[in-house]
Amino acid sequence: MAWEFNVLVVANVTATSDELLAALRERADRGPCRFTLLMPREGTDTKARLEQALDGMRAAGLENVSGQTGESDPIVATMEAWDPMRFDEIVVSTLPTGSSRWMGLDLPRRLAKLTSVPVHHVVSQPPAELHWERPPEHERYGVLSPLAAALNRKTD
Repeated sequence: MAWEFNVLVVANVTATSDELLAALRERADRGPCRFTLLMPREGTDTKARLEQALDGMRAAGLENVSGQTGESDPIVATMEAWDPMRFDEIVVSTLPTGSSRWMGLDLPRRLAKLTSVPVHHVVSQPPAELHWERPPEHERYGVLSPLAAALNRKTD
Protein backbone atom coordinates (compact mmCIF):
# COMPACT_ATOMS: atom_id res chain seq x y z
CA MET A 1 0.00 0.00 0.00
CA ALA A 2 1.39 3.41 -1.02
CA TRP A 3 1.77 6.24 1.45
CA GLU A 4 -0.99 8.83 1.16
CA PHE A 5 -0.37 12.41 2.26
CA ASN A 6 -3.11 14.33 4.03
CA VAL A 7 -3.31 18.00 3.14
CA LEU A 8 -5.31 20.56 5.10
CA VAL A 9 -6.55 23.28 2.74
CA VAL A 10 -7.53 26.55 4.44
CA ALA A 11 -9.62 28.76 2.17
CA ASN A 12 -12.77 30.85 2.24
CA VAL A 13 -13.58 33.31 -0.55
CA THR A 14 -10.90 31.72 -2.75
CA ALA A 15 -12.00 28.10 -2.21
CA THR A 16 -13.31 27.82 -5.79
CA SER A 17 -10.53 29.80 -7.47
CA ASP A 18 -8.67 28.49 -10.51
CA GLU A 19 -5.35 29.23 -8.80
CA LEU A 20 -6.18 27.03 -5.81
CA LEU A 21 -7.51 24.19 -7.97
CA ALA A 22 -4.36 24.30 -10.12
CA ALA A 23 -2.13 24.17 -7.01
CA LEU A 24 -4.09 21.22 -5.61
CA ARG A 25 -3.95 19.34 -8.92
CA GLU A 26 -0.19 19.95 -9.02
CA ARG A 27 0.09 18.59 -5.47
CA ALA A 28 -1.99 15.53 -6.39
CA ASP A 29 0.27 14.88 -9.40
CA ARG A 30 3.30 14.56 -7.06
CA GLY A 31 1.80 11.61 -5.22
CA PRO A 32 -1.34 10.18 -3.63
CA CYS A 33 -3.00 12.58 -1.24
CA ARG A 34 -6.25 13.34 0.52
CA PHE A 35 -7.49 16.93 0.83
CA THR A 36 -9.55 18.36 3.69
CA LEU A 37 -10.97 21.82 2.98
CA LEU A 38 -11.33 23.95 6.11
CA MET A 39 -13.57 26.95 5.58
CA PRO A 40 -13.78 29.43 8.48
CA ARG A 41 -17.38 30.51 9.09
CA GLU A 42 -18.39 33.77 7.48
CA GLY A 43 -22.04 34.68 7.22
CA THR A 44 -24.92 32.25 7.07
CA ASP A 45 -24.10 30.49 3.80
CA THR A 46 -20.77 28.91 4.79
CA LYS A 47 -22.05 25.32 4.53
CA ALA A 48 -23.46 25.97 1.04
CA ARG A 49 -20.18 27.56 -0.10
CA LEU A 50 -18.25 24.62 1.37
CA GLU A 51 -20.36 22.12 -0.61
CA GLN A 52 -19.96 24.22 -3.77
CA ALA A 53 -16.18 24.29 -3.29
CA LEU A 54 -16.03 20.52 -2.70
CA ASP A 55 -18.12 19.90 -5.83
CA GLY A 56 -15.73 22.16 -7.77
CA MET A 57 -12.72 20.21 -6.50
CA ARG A 58 -14.29 16.91 -7.51
CA ALA A 59 -15.21 18.33 -10.92
CA ALA A 60 -11.57 19.44 -11.34
CA GLY A 61 -10.49 15.81 -11.00
CA LEU A 62 -9.45 15.84 -7.35
CA GLU A 63 -10.46 12.69 -5.56
CA ASN A 64 -10.47 12.07 -1.83
CA VAL A 65 -11.75 15.51 -0.82
CA SER A 66 -13.72 16.30 2.31
CA GLY A 67 -14.53 19.49 4.13
CA GLN A 68 -15.51 21.13 7.36
CA THR A 69 -16.30 24.58 8.67
CA GLY A 70 -14.52 26.21 11.58
CA GLU A 71 -14.41 29.33 13.71
CA SER A 72 -14.48 32.67 11.89
CA ASP A 73 -10.88 33.39 12.92
CA PRO A 74 -8.72 31.37 10.49
CA ILE A 75 -5.96 30.75 13.05
CA VAL A 76 -8.39 29.46 15.67
CA ALA A 77 -10.24 27.39 13.05
CA THR A 78 -7.01 25.81 11.82
CA MET A 79 -5.67 25.05 15.27
CA GLU A 80 -8.99 23.45 16.29
CA ALA A 81 -8.92 21.24 13.17
CA TRP A 82 -5.18 20.59 13.34
CA ASP A 83 -4.03 17.08 14.22
CA PRO A 84 -0.33 16.34 13.63
CA MET A 85 -1.14 12.63 13.42
CA ARG A 86 -3.60 13.29 10.59
CA PHE A 87 -2.18 16.10 8.43
CA ASP A 88 1.20 16.27 6.70
CA GLU A 89 1.04 19.75 5.18
CA ILE A 90 -1.15 22.82 4.81
CA VAL A 91 -2.21 24.84 1.78
CA VAL A 92 -3.49 28.36 2.51
CA SER A 93 -5.35 30.25 -0.20
CA THR A 94 -5.69 34.02 0.22
CA LEU A 95 -6.63 37.05 -1.80
CA PRO A 96 -3.78 39.32 -2.95
CA THR A 97 -1.98 41.25 -0.22
CA GLY A 98 -3.84 44.54 -0.70
CA SER A 99 -7.29 43.04 -0.16
CA SER A 100 -6.59 40.06 2.09
CA ARG A 101 -7.38 40.21 5.80
CA TRP A 102 -5.60 36.87 6.19
CA MET A 103 -2.38 38.31 4.79
CA GLY A 104 -2.71 41.14 7.30
CA LEU A 105 -2.65 38.42 9.97
CA ASP A 106 0.40 36.87 8.25
CA LEU A 107 -1.57 33.62 8.25
CA PRO A 108 0.76 31.37 6.21
CA ARG A 109 3.84 32.16 8.31
CA ARG A 110 1.95 31.92 11.60
CA LEU A 111 0.48 28.53 10.71
CA ALA A 112 3.94 27.27 9.72
CA LYS A 113 5.28 28.31 13.13
CA LEU A 114 2.32 26.87 15.04
CA THR A 115 2.22 23.51 13.24
CA SER A 116 5.85 22.92 12.18
CA VAL A 117 4.78 21.47 8.82
CA PRO A 118 5.22 22.85 5.28
CA VAL A 119 2.67 25.57 4.51
CA HIS A 120 2.14 26.38 0.84
CA HIS A 121 0.62 29.79 0.11
CA VAL A 122 -1.58 30.24 -2.97
CA VAL A 123 -2.58 33.77 -3.99
CA SER A 124 -5.93 33.72 -5.75
CA GLN A 125 -7.82 36.46 -7.51
CA PRO A 126 -11.22 37.39 -6.06
CA PRO A 127 -14.26 35.92 -7.79
CA ALA A 128 -15.83 38.21 -10.38
CA GLU A 129 -19.03 38.62 -8.36
CA LEU A 130 -17.15 40.21 -5.46
CA HIS A 131 -17.12 43.99 -5.52
CA TRP A 132 -14.24 45.66 -3.69
CA GLU A 133 -14.30 49.37 -3.09
CA ARG A 134 -12.21 51.68 -0.94
CA PRO A 135 -14.11 53.85 1.54
CA PRO A 136 -14.23 57.55 0.63
CA GLU A 137 -11.29 59.64 1.75
CA HIS A 138 -12.05 62.17 4.48
CA GLU A 139 -10.68 65.67 4.62
CA ARG A 140 -7.60 66.07 6.77
CA TYR A 141 -7.85 68.65 9.55
CA GLY A 142 -4.47 68.06 11.19
CA VAL A 143 -4.66 68.56 14.94
CA LEU A 144 -8.37 69.33 14.60
CA SER A 145 -9.14 65.82 13.27
CA PRO A 146 -10.86 64.72 16.50
CA LEU A 147 -13.29 67.61 15.95
CA ALA A 148 -13.98 66.66 12.31
CA ALA A 149 -17.51 65.45 13.08
CA ALA A 150 -18.43 68.84 14.54
CA LEU A 151 -16.74 70.72 11.71
CA ASN A 152 -18.64 68.69 9.05
CA ARG A 153 -22.03 68.83 10.77
CA LYS A 154 -24.68 70.30 8.56
CA THR A 155 -26.95 72.92 10.03
CA ASP A 156 -30.51 73.35 8.86
